[in-house]
Amino acid sequence: MSTTHAPPAHAPLDQALELLERAIGYTRVQLQVVTPAMLCRPTPCERWSLAALLHHMDDSLAGLVEAADLAEVALVAPVGAPRSPVDVVERLRERACALLGAWSAVARDRDVAVGDQALSSSLLACAGALEVAVHGWDVSQATGAREPVPAALARDLFTWADVLVSEHDRPVRFDHPTEGPCVGPSSRLLRLLGREP
Repeated sequence: MSTTHAPPAHAPLDQALELLERAIGYTRVQLQVVTPAMLCRPTPCERWSLAALLHHMDDSLAGLVEAADLAEVALVAPVGAPRSPVDVVERLRERACALLGAWSAVARDRDVAVGDQALSSSLLACAGALEVAVHGWDVSQATGAREPVPAALARDLFTWADVLVSEHDRPVRFDHPTEGPCVGPSSRLLRLLGREP
């Protein structure tokens, strides 16, 4: 996520963590639908299969756990043993629980080193919530469940999306906004982030 813009308002840490918890809750439900037979399916991210997206999500959640535990995030993922795509869903569920546990132990807002920049814990939690929820939607599209991001969650995430996603993030992290009808907060958020709801 970009760190070049100031947030429109400070997000109190407890509100940021609640947003992250809601995003994880939505995404965990989408992961329950995944079966091994679905792993080769395409996702809204053209260059990624569902298996590749799940591995990316695993790396992202690991980075968020690291941020909570160590107050820093390595921008280069460590090289480890090859991971089985069949095991990745269970690993993501476990990682999501670990993530909530790690962040619930963060007692105060503090700076987290993200590469060579500093980002407050609260803003990083909002960024994590945005990424987790949008990738949860991507999973939902790939499985055929097609569950929108819950309206209240999408509205709250939209507040931060314009701050957390800059032109430097497009089209690498998120694509350019798409045009078309917006039926509710979920499609409005997704179009801003380059998805076709």
